[in-house]
Amino acid sequence: MPAPGGHIVTDAEGGTRRRRHGLIAAAMIVGLLAAVAAYTLSRPQFGGTPRGDRLARMRANPQYRDGAFTNRIPVASSTMAEMWSMFTESLVGDEVRTPPGAIPVVVVRRDALSPVHASPRLRAFWIGHASVFIEIDGVRMLVDPVFSDVVSPVPIGPRRFHPPPIALADLPPIDGVLITHDHCDHLDMATVQTLARGGTTFFVPIGVGAPLERWGVPDAQVREMEWWQERYIRGVRIVSMPSRHYSGRGLANRNSTLWSAWSVMGARHRFYVIGDTGYSRQFREAGDRFGPFDLSFIKIGAYGPGAAWLGIHMSAEDAVRAHTELKARRMFPVHWGTFNLGLHDWDEPVKRAVVAARESGVDLLTPRVGEMVDADTACASTAWWEGVRN
Repeated sequence: MPAPGGHIVTDAEGGTRRRRHGLIAAAMIVGLLAAVAAYTLSRPQFGGTPRGDRLARMRANPQYRDGAFTNRIPVASSTMAEMWSMFTESLVGDEVRTPPGAIPVVVVRRDALSPVHASPRLRAFWIGHASVFIEIDGVRMLVDPVFSDVVSPVPIGPRRFHPPPIALADLPPIDGVLITHDHCDHLDMATVQTLARGGTTFFVPIGVGAPLERWGVPDAQVREMEWWQERYIRGVRIVSMPSRHYSGRGLANRNSTLWSAWSVMGARHRFYVIGDTGYSRQFREAGDRFGPFDLSFIKIGAYGPGAAWLGIHMSAEDAVRAHTELKARRMFPVHWGTFNLGLHDWDEPVKRAVVAARESGVDLLTPRVGEMVDADTACASTAWWEGVRN
């Protein structure tokens, strides 16, 4: 067919034009996707960028090297075989990763959480996953509180298996929050902002103050701590402890903040919060230095195959071993039964923990979500997960 002006377009010229148009269209699509990705990653849910005095303090930390935080004991990198195995297992694995029925939840009333001031008391209930309410010496605390339905910086991702036992808006004033690291299943923007408006003080690993600052938490309410540093809240001593994990909420900020466990000590009781971690000498160190503990809040779930995974997420058996090295009296298992985050049956971690605890003579507590546990009274633990059926 003649082109305008009488030129006849050959097949070669037509093919060249089509390829050029195709390349332009592909470039526009790539550019659009890049713009959408850049905009998404710039949203506050993905955290903040440390600057100024905070960044200078991070750079001076002994665990900060070459622009990122590191573990005292290096974690093995995933092999290609392990990564392929995890990918295929996540798609075609036959594990029962979500409960087949409703998980029992004990509803917690606000008036049941009125602290008994001047009473050397330690009590706690499980909110789900790593989130726990703890009262010690009349000081009300939350550990890694996540009340959102989805643990992701975008509105898609793993959803809760069960509701929290008490609504976030129904909580009484919370004195302190312990954050172990900045992953979305431990640090939830909406929950943090709500608690901050109530005047809560946040105890966080160094660097985590950056996302809190971006989310509007006043500096006066943030205690940004390095390992072995300590602070007090109404006479209760809080010590940041080493752990073995990693951090990051986006694609470009891996290990940009530190991760921590916590030792908390009151007049008569003390407890240990493990956070996410692989097994290491940290537990024996904590037990020798601050033990014995009355309660240990220890993760037992969300693990997968390979040394790289278990280097940063303990098995249930290692969790029981860690509890004994902490010299803790009773073990309160967490980090299971709320989100689909591991390559195992949803109830496999607690089943394995029960067996390991029995073999080691460990007093393992298995309360239902929302069921109050007092450190000084008997807890009628039951295998409630066995009743979760269709």
